[in-house]
Amino acid sequence: MPRSKAHIERHAVARIGWLRAAVLGANDGIVSTASLIVGVAAAGTDRTAILIAGAAGLVAGAMSMAAGEYVSVSSQSDTEKADLAKETRELADSPEMERQELTQIYVDRGLDPSLARQVADQLTAKDALKAHARDELGISEITTARPIQAAITSAITFALGAALPLLALLLAPAGNLELTVGAASVLFLGLLGYLGAQAGGANVWKSVGRVVFWGVIAMLVTAGIGMIFGAVV
Repeated sequence: MPRSKAHIERHAVARIGWLRAAVLGANDGIVSTASLIVGVAAAGTDRTAILIAGAAGLVAGAMSMAAGEYVSVSSQSDTEKADLAKETRELADSPEMERQELTQIYVDRGLDPSLARQVADQLTAKDALKAHARDELGISEITTARPIQAAITSAITFALGAALPLLALLLAPAGNLELTVGAASVLFLGLLGYLGAQAGGANVWKSVGRVVFWGVIAMLVTAGIGMIFGAVV
């Protein structure tokens, strides 16, 4: 008889930590840099000045994304650690009450009281804190905050995303910079939406549609502001 093979499941939710940061960084890189280029170009600025502004936006944006992600995800991590410390104290001070609390969680999820008590007893005996973290607080290995991972991922993907409109600017024909960069950026955003949907197992058209929609809105608004300021100056 053939030897049975272990069934290994891989779920998209396991990628949620880095995928969120990657999509956010790349989307922000494309949208903010393309909007900056389109807005400055609409004001009648020459290509060299636009390129300098775009390059500065790439560097500043990547650093800002790294700092912002690190600070925000660190706040989440601090909250998780505080809750785990509180749960550790409660387990030490009131173990039976915590066991009853865990039992009630399983009863609320559909187990009969006797089975729920057995499950709570066994999980408590193995790793009480881990059981409460997962089933009471909703903290698991998948959802645990990772500030450094989020910061690095966002910075790198922002820089890669921002480089695409800059490349389009370099290749754009003179006198048609806004339209070329705008159209190319819409294509880049569509590709990002597609890749994000594929990585996360989401609906492709829905993902592409929302990424492109908000990117176009951002570019139109900044183009309008650039035209207004260009006319005033």
